[in-house]
Amino acid sequence: MAWLTLFAAGLFEVAWAIGLKYSQGFTRLGPSVATVVSMIFSLALLGLALKNLPLGTAYAVWTGIGTIGTVVLGVFLFAESADVVRLACIGLIVAGIVGLKLVTP
Repeated sequence: MAWLTLFAAGLFEVAWAIGLKYSQGFTRLGPSVATVVSMIFSLALLGLALKNLPLGTAYAVWTGIGTIGTVVLGVFLFAESADVVRLACIGLIVAGIVGLKLVTP
């Protein structure tokens, strides 16, 4: 259950990162509110996951999910680069997350 909670926390991290872009520096009310709410949920879920997972592992996985999701959505929503080197680096992050999951009870 802790891993599912951590995954949800990572998804909310993606939401607030993308929300920051849409809020245009917190000058747009709707996206700004959604961003802050996503931040709260992300941190709350991370805190819950930390009850059962090691800090270093949980934090690395949380930030990894956020990084991967933000890069992927950046490519699709904001026409950011999807060159081979960038995608290979994302692959390394995925490998790190999988590795941490495999060695953590």
